Amino acid sequence: MTAPSEPKDADDMRHWWRTAIIDMAPGRIAFRGHPIQDLIGSVSFAQMIWLMVRGDMPTPEQAALFECALVAGVDHGPQAPSIAAARMAATCGLGLNNVIATGVNMLGDVHGGAGEQCAELYFDIAKRIDDGAEQDAAVSDGIAAWREEYGKIVSGFGHRFHKPVDPRAPRLMALVREAAKSGTVDGRFADIGEAVQAEIGRKRGTEIAMNIDGATAVIFCELGFPPPLSRGLFCLARSVGVLSHGWEQMQQGGRNKGPMPPRYLPEYVGVKSES
Repeated sequence: MTAPSEPKDADDMRHWWRTAIIDMAPGRIAFRGHPIQDLIGSVSFAQMIWLMVRGDMPTPEQAALFECALVAGVDHGPQAPSIAAARMAATCGLGLNNVIATGVNMLGDVHGGAGEQCAELYFDIAKRIDDGAEQDAAVSDGIAAWREEYGKIVSGFGHRFHKPVDPRAPRLMALVREAAKSGTVDGRFADIGEAVQAEIGRKRGTEIAMNIDGATAVIFCELGFPPPLSRGLFCLARSVGVLSHGWEQMQQGGRNKGPMPPRYLPEYVGVKSES
């Protein structure tokens, strides 16, 4: 088969969207050097995500721990703004792809971004330790620096519903500890995460939950993912819940459902009308 003629600036055009992720041409698809036909039926979805993002293939043990973090983050019910938004969108006549986009677009700095922020705190504490600080001092100073810049709430710790324990976090941390014993990870960020939890609890005088963001951030840090991917991977996992709830709401029906039933009206706090 003769290749079609190309303009003289073809190299510039190719460079425009250059990528090391996919090698695609008629009859050929390869991801990071792996032909798609070799990947199909041979790797899990979690392994495929790792390959796409990282460029290499995880060990089975790394993939198993990575998948645990993804599974834990899929859903938290309609109390979560991303899920509620998807369900409301489903009652507005949107298609499923628009429903998913609506939910995912609710994942911002506060809802969805806590994993990235928590990972940044963990890496800051790790750097302080590398620079010679004792762990307790590094944790205390790291938390103080965080609060000075971002406020009282430390991302990854505390939960509106789950007090004093987020049921997802202890299981994830136990799996990290198992992985550390087997040499899959070194357990450093598990130590840091638990130390942050203890320090916050000590200063407030009562226990505080490490939440899903704090625990998944430990896993992603242990596996070598930079902080922005702690957010991106959580958003990817939560997309499963967005899809599920959006589809369920489409089956249930309903028209233009708002955030609360019509019989409940928002409290009006403005100037009262005379009528």
